[in-house]
Parts: sequence; structure tokens; C-alpha cells
Amino acid sequence: METREEFKAHLQALIADTDLMIQDAKSYLISQGEVVDLTDWVTIKEYCKRFDIRNTETVTNWISRGIIPTENVRTIEEFNNTRLVKAVQYLVKEPK
Repeated sequence: METREEFKAHLQALIADTDLMIQDAKSYLISQGEVVDLTDWVTIKEYCKRFDIRNTETVTNWISRGIIPTENVRTIEEFNNTRLVKAVQYLVKEPK
């Protein structure tokens, strides 16, 4: 089992890696002539967490069906074609 100190060190390393990835993404977007506030754009997995959606396939389906507009989806090819979604809640009709 991991000690408290080991856990803190592991968490700090994870945070540092995440900060570096965010900086790399910002640098890439700026180099492409785009300025994007990455707090407004999240991965599909993070979108599911924020808005309590059970699986990523639901969001992927919304993208395919146009429920999430194309201007609110970005694909970053340099990061293994990671798709980012603008972090706003989209309205989906409830089944009758």
C-alpha cells in the first residue's frame, strides 16, 4: 500500500504532467493561429464527468447527430486526434 508521502509525490508528478500537457496544447493552438481558453474545452471523458453522463458513446453520438454543433468540437491531430468539446450543457429531448 502507498504511504501518504508516496501518494503526495505521485499526485504532484501527475499535476506537473497535466500542467505540461496543457501548456503544450496552448502552444500548439497559438501556433495554429487560434487562441482557445482550455478551461472552456474538455475531453469527452471530462465532459461526461462534469455533466453526469454515463458513457462517452453518448457524447460521441451527440457529435455525430449534430446535437453538439461542429463549432463546439475540436480535433487536435497532434495529440492522437483527441477531440475537445466546449464545456456547455446541450439540450437533448427526453423520450416521450
